[in-house]
Amino acid sequence: MKKLLILPILFFLFISNSCHKKIKSDKGGIDVVSNVYFDASKNLDKIQSFHLSSLNYSGDSIIERIPDVDVPEITQQIHYIKDSLCYTIENENPGRIILSDITKKQVPILVENKIGGTLFSKEKIPNYRNRKNLRDTVLFKKKYKRFEINSPWIYTRFYIYQTDTILPYSMYKHAENDYHGRLERIDSYNKKTDIFVTLQLIPRKSWDNQAKEIFEFNHFIENRKK
Repeated sequence: MKKLLILPILFFLFISNSCHKKIKSDKGGIDVVSNVYFDASKNLDKIQSFHLSSLNYSGDSIIERIPDVDVPEITQQIHYIKDSLCYTIENENPGRIILSDITKKQVPILVENKIGGTLFSKEKIPNYRNRKNLRDTVLFKKKYKRFEINSPWIYTRFYIYQTDTILPYSMYKHAENDYHGRLERIDSYNKKTDIFVTLQLIPRKSWDNQAKEIFEFNHFIENRKK
């Protein structure tokens, strides 16, 4: 009798685990963009937009292209990120950059210590325990789980897209685990300065042009060594 009871339990556990099985994205990109609204309580006319970073990944390797603030089409800096380490790419010709040479010759820094671009942090969301869940919403044709944190000076709202696909970058991993999805948007309002800020992660399936040249050249080099 005990054996008969154990079998359905094991089957249930297998189904439960399968539902939450994560799928790792092998290739693609993430654009990190922000809009800043000044005097937000009056209107949303005073706005400044920023393309903070263009993250391109192949497996666990990330090429981060940091656009110029004033002219986003111009690249200000390129980083190579691998295994929580960050390397600076100085070569101006992306099609001739050998990543393995960079890792051998350059002393890396921890990715959370790099300056500029996207923030890589292991810290948790401030005041996370006091969050309040909100109703789901649809934004840009995608359904989001939401929660808010209301502190004396800052009001923040978080948007999580429920998906089993894992990207090599996340803003707050602990929140993504709790809500079984990907944190793609954070809206913050500073009550004291009257500034409203949106931060968005926009996933894409393709690399940008510079990252494409780097990855394809390095794949060619690796295949030639075999």
